[in-house]
Amino acid sequence: MAKILIVEDELLINNLIKKNLELVGHDCVSVFDGVAVLDVMENDRFDLIVLDVMLPKLDGFAVMAQIKDTPVIFLTARSDVGDKVRGLKLGADDYMVKPFDMMELQARVEPVLRRTQKLDNTFALGDVQVDLVGRQVYYKNALIDFTPQEYTLIETLIQNRNIALSRDKLLEIAWGYDFGGNTRTVDVHISSIRQKLGWEDVIKTIYKLGYRLEAKK
Repeated sequence: MAKILIVEDELLINNLIKKNLELVGHDCVSVFDGVAVLDVMENDRFDLIVLDVMLPKLDGFAVMAQIKDTPVIFLTARSDVGDKVRGLKLGADDYMVKPFDMMELQARVEPVLRRTQKLDNTFALGDVQVDLVGRQVYYKNALIDFTPQEYTLIETLIQNRNIALSRDKLLEIAWGYDFGGNTRTVDVHISSIRQKLGWEDVIKTIYKLGYRLEAKK
């Protein structure tokens, strides 16, 4: 997976981002001011930087102006369109505004890393291999037939592995906001995936919440 530098001066937010990105397999380093970014980058290389704008000592825009060849996602409370345009013109790959949903951040991290070829295009767990580009799933080297919706749900679980997701959140991510069904739909699709891939003990049921795909690093 990727090595990610998290630049956020609020300790709780920094820890939240770090914990969740590490849960899905990334290696994360945290710093809390703009000068520290430049210091740590003198001795280390990163695949991605998650960068706040309002930082002590040196703000995120000034930091961004000195970053070369490293993808950056701004994550900031600065919601003005002018700030967003400024960040993107400086070369940022994306710009997110606080408050943010952790699932959305992960969803934005994935394509940036995939575009820069810092993220594997396959996922393997036991006898299962998933081609994330070709959208194909193999079990014991045999191609398994999934509906497009089942595959989207599999990919959602993989992208958020080791994180408990509510049924409502799975509906929101995998089906979309305009889906008119209910959470029972999630249960039916999970049951089908478990059966086809032998994932009865891999996709855990979280009591009164939803599901979690368990995949150790």
